[in-house]
Amino acid sequence: MRIPMSRAFALTATAAVALSLAGCARPGGGRGDTPYVARDVGTLYSAAKDRLDKHQYKLAAALFDEVERQHPYSVWARRAQLMGAFSYYLGGEYQQAIQSSQRFLAVHPGNRDAPYAYYLIGISYYEQISDVTRDQKITQQALDSLGELIRRYPNTRYAADARLKIDLVRDHLGGKEMEIGRFYQRRGQWLAAAMRFRTVVEQYQTTTHAPEALMRLTESYLALGVPEEAQKSAAVLGANYPGTQWYEQAYKLMKDNEDKLTATPKTAATGS
Repeated sequence: MRIPMSRAFALTATAAVALSLAGCARPGGGRGDTPYVARDVGTLYSAAKDRLDKHQYKLAAALFDEVERQHPYSVWARRAQLMGAFSYYLGGEYQQAIQSSQRFLAVHPGNRDAPYAYYLIGISYYEQISDVTRDQKITQQALDSLGELIRRYPNTRYAADARLKIDLVRDHLGGKEMEIGRFYQRRGQWLAAAMRFRTVVEQYQTTTHAPEALMRLTESYLALGVPEEAQKSAAVLGANYPGTQWYEQAYKLMKDNEDKLTATPKTAATGS
C-alpha cells in the first residue's frame, strides 16, 4: 500500500539545479577510498527529491541520508531524515524505514511530523505481515506500533487509518489462533484446542473468526465430556450469529448429543 506525502514532507527545494545520476555519485564509482565531496544542502536535497519523483527510491533514500550526514545541523537534515524513511518504505526496504523513523523520533520526539514517523513505523511492520501458518511476531509488532500511534495522536488522519489497519491485524492474529486450534483438534488434543478457541472468543471477539471459534469450542467441550460448557458456547453462537453455517453445525452437534445433557444430572444424582 502506498501512502500520500503530506504537505509537510513535499518540500520544494530551494536550489533550481537537479544533479544527474553521475553527478550525484562519488567519483570513481563509489569506491570506499573516494575523497569526500561536499555539496551544498539545497542542491543535494533537490537531487534526492528528484530521484524520489522518478521512483528511484533506493537512490533517493541514499541522497536524503547524505543530506543528513553532510549537513546534520540544518533544518534540511530533519526533513531529509523523514523523507529518507519514506523513500525506504516506498522501495520496500521496511526495516530501514523503521530504523530511520525511530532515529527521527529519538532526535525530534516533539516535532509536528512525529505522528507521521510513528505511522511509517506501523505500516512498515504491517507490510511485512506473513501468512498465518508462519510466526506472527511482525504482526504483533504492527499491532503495537499502530496502537502507539493511536494512543499518542488519536485525532490525526494517520490514527484514523491506523484504526482500520488494526482491525485487519487483529483479524490476522485471530486467524493464527484458529489455525493452531484446528491443528490441535486434528491431533485429538482437545484441551489445547479449546484454549486456543477460547482466546479467540475472549480477545478477538470482533473479528471474522469468532463464529467458527464458538462452534469449535462446542466441538471441543463435547469431546472433553463437558456438554454443559458446549451448550453455553452454542447458545452464545446462536445469540450472536444465528444465521451462520457455524451455528447450524453447532445446533446439529447439540441435537446429536442431547442424551449427554440429560444424562449428566442423573449421573450426578446417582453419585450423591
